Amino acid sequence: MDFHLIRTSTDFDALASEWNALLPESITNSPFLRHEYLRAWWDTRGGGEWTGGELAIVAARQDGKLVGIAPLFLHQDRLLLLGCIEISDLLDFIVRPDDLTAFIQGLLEFLARSGPGDWRHLDLYNLPEASPSLPALNAETEKQGWGYSQEILKPSPYIPLPGDFETYLAGIDKKQRHEVRRKMRRAAEYEKPVRWYLVEDETTLESEIESFMALMATDPEKATFLTDVMRSQFHKAVQAAFRNGWLQLAFMEVGGEKAAGYFNFDYDNRIWVYNSGIDRRFMELSPGWVLLGHLLEWANQNQRSEFDFMRGDEEYKYRFGGVNRFVVRATVTR
Repeated sequence: MDFHLIRTSTDFDALASEWNALLPESITNSPFLRHEYLRAWWDTRGGGEWTGGELAIVAARQDGKLVGIAPLFLHQDRLLLLGCIEISDLLDFIVRPDDLTAFIQGLLEFLARSGPGDWRHLDLYNLPEASPSLPALNAETEKQGWGYSQEILKPSPYIPLPGDFETYLAGIDKKQRHEVRRKMRRAAEYEKPVRWYLVEDETTLESEIESFMALMATDPEKATFLTDVMRSQFHKAVQAAFRNGWLQLAFMEVGGEKAAGYFNFDYDNRIWVYNSGIDRRFMELSPGWVLLGHLLEWANQNQRSEFDFMRGDEEYKYRFGGVNRFVVRATVTR
């Protein structure tokens, strides 16, 4: 494999089509690894999470064909994955399983020889616990005589979907099953018209993004989170996902007013639940639960394989049948 370093946004842009063609065959296929998502993330440095930093993407080619990507940036003495830490839930190297061992070996040798700056740590956040990158890194760092550590960061619950909403409901706790049905029925019979919908019209996309962030901002903690630069990041992420066909932006309205919203990704036959907002004026209808119920029904009807709640151990995820898996941090020290 031939390795080279990508240091400029122009060269980053030039990889777009090859990058996205490789990703579906990679060890981890996540919307947070799509070129358009990470390009938007780099523009805002994660919505202001990072200041400074330099691109340090390593691309590997075999006979001229792109076979591996380490989507990295340099911050002080650390090489980190683009997308980390707070707003991108699942990251990894981009490489086919058959190429992984040679890629990891070549990557570490290349970084030792030609890596950017005086880096000391390869600090990798939000890798799936089942990623083959982890044992491959561990084995190769042992050969190199470098340090390696690994720690669990957060649970990332998900629901395996059976393809039928009633079958899904039958598989969760009996009390919860009755609650979901009762709340959805009550909303359907409410005195004011209640409807839910997915945003599909590009001409309304900008206003719908603003409406979603307005719902988020009714929560004081989320209002603080939504700085101007984070709002810019949300716009870029939603636009990138919409243009490339993997956005699921959903709302529930009561009497024509938005009561709840979910910003999800519909990617790789899974629904990835990214963020939500609820107008507390409508809490008597439990709009978050009702909209979530409709989204689970839609996901089953449309044969999605999983409903991924992603990072965080909020109680509602388990009440809806979430099963734990974890994301981890792996650190390589020269």
